[in-house]
Amino acid sequence: MAERIEITTKTFIRFWLVSLSFVLISVFVWKAMAGLIIVGLAIFLAIAIRPLANQIDKIYPRKDNSALTAVVAVILVVGLLGAAIALVGPVVVNETGRFIGQVSENSNAFGGWNGIDAFGDSLGIRGLQDKIVGNLESFSRELLSNVGNVVVVSVGAVANIVTATILVIALTLLFLLQGPAILEKMWTSLAGKNTAASKVGRRLSQRIAGVISKYVFGQVTVSILDGLVVSAAVFVLALIFEFSAGLALPMGLIAATFYLIPMFGPIISCAIITILLSFNMPAAGLSFAIFYIIYAQIENNLIAPKIQGGAMKLPSLVILVAITIGMYMFGLVGAIISIPIAGCIKVLIDEYPNLRALK
Repeated sequence: MAERIEITTKTFIRFWLVSLSFVLISVFVWKAMAGLIIVGLAIFLAIAIRPLANQIDKIYPRKDNSALTAVVAVILVVGLLGAAIALVGPVVVNETGRFIGQVSENSNAFGGWNGIDAFGDSLGIRGLQDKIVGNLESFSRELLSNVGNVVVVSVGAVANIVTATILVIALTLLFLLQGPAILEKMWTSLAGKNTAASKVGRRLSQRIAGVISKYVFGQVTVSILDGLVVSAAVFVLALIFEFSAGLALPMGLIAATFYLIPMFGPIISCAIITILLSFNMPAAGLSFAIFYIIYAQIENNLIAPKIQGGAMKLPSLVILVAITIGMYMFGLVGAIISIPIAGCIKVLIDEYPNLRALK
């Protein structure tokens, strides 16, 4: 037997207002996703850079020096990242060009195009040279026909990246300068209305900031150590196998940069450096791969835990899930910030009983 449920007009209106609000908020978040990511990344960087600014304050203590130290800290971080890109990029291009030249020389050594035809005949493929040339010409025509669109899209993408980078840097600087004062004013104002809520909110923000700053400090410290060890290893291999020792610094920068990507970063950097060294001499690449696999075990089990101190205190499964979600949602940036975000969520879960008690 069906039951009749009566709903008051007030409840009916409230239900539809809540539903409409949820839809409007969802649309706003979807439309403003890029801007929200930029703001969130700026807040993350501001919290991560704050310890560096505090250290600069301790080295050069002066009154009303917060603006100067914030600017210096941001310039240092941006300058180091720019220098790393400027040093690594040309090396990758040069080594790839060297490898292509070596492939060309090797093809000539095996009889050039005639050798390719002979190799094709041995596989039962007639006219392999003509097939390769025809495919290359077809690819070239297709590439030229689409080059206009490629240029337009590339210019637009570069413009968007430059704009986003400038916004992130500017917002990071402003959050460093004005963020603490705004938070303090907010907690002080809240304390006049609800002292318990002010205490919980202040403690929660401090714990979240501590999680982010400790994770970034530990990750950066170990990445620098990883880069120094890789530079030293490549330098020794250069002396043994007689290739350019100038590769040591760029290879170290590659290792330090990719180490910032949790779990998968060292694997990626090892593969890249091994391939680049193999372009000079395969034995050098193989030797580096063996060395780094051994060193990575020592680093992951002995060095990194002592430096990082288990700041996140998260199970490996949670870390892997966080990295996977962050990587597929926001790409490389998401993979880098996924673990501290997971740590912040853990803080919220820990503080949930206190937040619930405020009701």
